[in-house]
Amino acid sequence: MDRSPIRLWRRRELLKTMGGVLLGWGIGGLSGCFPRTPPSSPVQAPGSGTGPREGRPLRIGYLPITDASALLVAEALGFYRDEGLGSADLRLFRSWAQLMEAFQARQVDVIHLLMPAAIWLRYSRHFPARVVAWNHVNGSALTVRPEIQQLKDLGGQTVAVPFWYSIHNVILQMLLRKAGLRPVLGGEGKVGAEEVRLIVLPPPEMPPALASGRIAGFIVAEPFNALAEVQGSGRILRFTGDVWKEHACCVVVMHEEDLERTPAWAQGVVRAIVRAQIWLRHNRQEAARLLSRTGRAYLPHPPEVLERVFAAHLHGYEGILQHPEWSPMRIDFQPYPYPTYTEAIVSALKETEVEGEKEFLRALDPADAARDLVLEGLVRQAIEELGGPGIFGQPATWSRQEHIEP
Repeated sequence: MDRSPIRLWRRRELLKTMGGVLLGWGIGGLSGCFPRTPPSSPVQAPGSGTGPREGRPLRIGYLPITDASALLVAEALGFYRDEGLGSADLRLFRSWAQLMEAFQARQVDVIHLLMPAAIWLRYSRHFPARVVAWNHVNGSALTVRPEIQQLKDLGGQTVAVPFWYSIHNVILQMLLRKAGLRPVLGGEGKVGAEEVRLIVLPPPEMPPALASGRIAGFIVAEPFNALAEVQGSGRILRFTGDVWKEHACCVVVMHEEDLERTPAWAQGVVRAIVRAQIWLRHNRQEAARLLSRTGRAYLPHPPEVLERVFAAHLHGYEGILQHPEWSPMRIDFQPYPYPTYTEAIVSALKETEVEGEKEFLRALDPADAARDLVLEGLVRQAIEELGGPGIFGQPATWSRQEHIEP
């Protein structure tokens, strides 16, 4: 075992930092694969079971990861108040399962959610959830042990994903297929040299699992990739934004009933989130400090880790970028939900191995899902009022072509 002073220092720092992260997330972390039938009688929080109403704060459910940045910044900077919504009641959850259970029980009004999870929620669970905006683009990476140099080196190894219904699982399996590797879901024991075992791990457990040698890599949202880099336990093998150009990881999800009954209220929520994304694009270092544990403590990570995530450019990664012409950002913000993306991700899910029932995917038409799941009117109006698509570097046509090149 390597007992060098540098190695031991890195291990001590990793354990110290992860102790804070696990404390912030709770011991259970983001546990398990979320697509399960929610309990028939979820625990009710005060004020739960109703939609938006006069005199009650906007209730926002979130997980403490950079995916939630726009929802959190909109509260920190008073954008909800500017829209006449008052101060938001921010409710931190420890897992995607808890977050979705709270949303289905009407304990929260607005959440950020993995895009494939939103598809699962509406079409597998038949819950009337609607996507009203993208929460961010890119913001994830495949991180591996330092000695792993190429995808082929993952043959016979174990790689962790946060959930089966995630863009992370979709993109990872694209990469494995291109490298001639076959995914094996879960289980124990050895796998063949042309196979890669995929397991679900809570994101806070991923960096320590990588450092201990339990896994060879993980693919997840930030800031866990940056954390592994800072602590010296892992290196970036691919950024997901270098595989699928400007893909949406998390989306803003609201109740269909609220959208129909209180459209002006919903418009205010969306407008505040769009304003937050504009601010995030132009105040990256300040955003890292604001969200960090030494700022508003919305996220349990130190500012130096978040500053790496919010950096304006991917300097130092030129050797691993396969599509530098895309000029990918490590994380970026663009709220308009392009229908082509929804269509493409539904098609990609049909080719992705997941545990559990997926018959609903076989029957789901991509174009129908794009029209039915996503309500684009609110965010389009907000973008137009705040300067138009160009303010996010987007074309005035409100359309794009998907670029997926693993």
